Amino acid sequence: MLKSDYFFELPGELIAQDPLEERTSSRLLVLDKRTGAVSHHVFRDIGDFLRPGDCLVLNDTRVIPARLLGEREGTGAHVELLLLKRKSGDVWETLVRPGKKCRPGTRLTFGDGMLKAEILDTVEEGNRLVRFDYEGIFEEVLDRLGEMPLPPYITHKLQDRNRYQTVYARHEGSAAAPTAGLHFTKELLDRLEGKGIGIAYVTLHVGLGTFRPVKEENVLEHHMHTEHYEVSREAADTINRTKAQGGRIVCVGTTSCRTIESAADESGLVQPGSGDTDIFIYPGYRFRVLDALITNFHLPESTLIMLVSALAGREHVLAAYEEAVRERYRFFSFGDAMLIVDGGT
Repeated sequence: MLKSDYFFELPGELIAQDPLEERTSSRLLVLDKRTGAVSHHVFRDIGDFLRPGDCLVLNDTRVIPARLLGEREGTGAHVELLLLKRKSGDVWETLVRPGKKCRPGTRLTFGDGMLKAEILDTVEEGNRLVRFDYEGIFEEVLDRLGEMPLPPYITHKLQDRNRYQTVYARHEGSAAAPTAGLHFTKELLDRLEGKGIGIAYVTLHVGLGTFRPVKEENVLEHHMHTEHYEVSREAADTINRTKAQGGRIVCVGTTSCRTIESAADESGLVQPGSGDTDIFIYPGYRFRVLDALITNFHLPESTLIMLVSALAGREHVLAAYEEAVRERYRFFSFGDAMLIVDGGT
């Protein structure tokens, strides 16, 4: 399987730079995963394609303001630090730019000394282990000094940081938002529940590795990043009961998909618990739990477009993407949505 098999032409002006004023007003392309047929709608009408007894699976992770701008002590040289994963206490795995001069022992300062850090070690992929020093509560300091770590293809400054959070975000730990969930409002979720559609919340803390490009032409040589997930007993029971009663499991976003597929056993039962997953889903994969997927439009040659191709077929997905480009859909994190479902109803 070749990376180039998943390339498509995308005009730069279709990359959404800002969120829409109203979350549910984004467009919705519905793709029949069996036939490849597409139709065009508005996201607020997503309920028209869901049935009583179906279950939405939502990732309730919360993005932390993980981007810190500061300087190296003693030189005043500017430095940017991105929090990736808390290792223990005040020690974090981070991405530091520029990295060449940030060797172990280097000290950094942020917010006129409100937050300080020391580089402890260089680890996998050039990331740095950093120990922070501060007074008070780390999360409060970070909330004052940090910025939302927007994807590299978004160049506009975010005016309201809550627009890079889902309305149901709860558990802090992500360096990127599960963006398919950005289209939902509490009112829409209430309306869907009123229709008899179940909701199960799972947690997967999204790392910046989600934006890491596939460099190897042979896709199978790509090394997937690891992300931490948690599935509660309540969520597992809701999902398993839905399947047993003939309802469909509709994952909101690739992160929810990767979570439940990682947590499922060979028989397709989702097991409660937590762990780290580096699951790589590409064509040929047999889905154990997921039936349908709500997702945004992904980067060419990315692991995410490979995941949706595993569900709907590469030819159907690329044809749908070509249609989306012709129809001037908005792409990527702040862009429009796609529902991949059998039969479109």
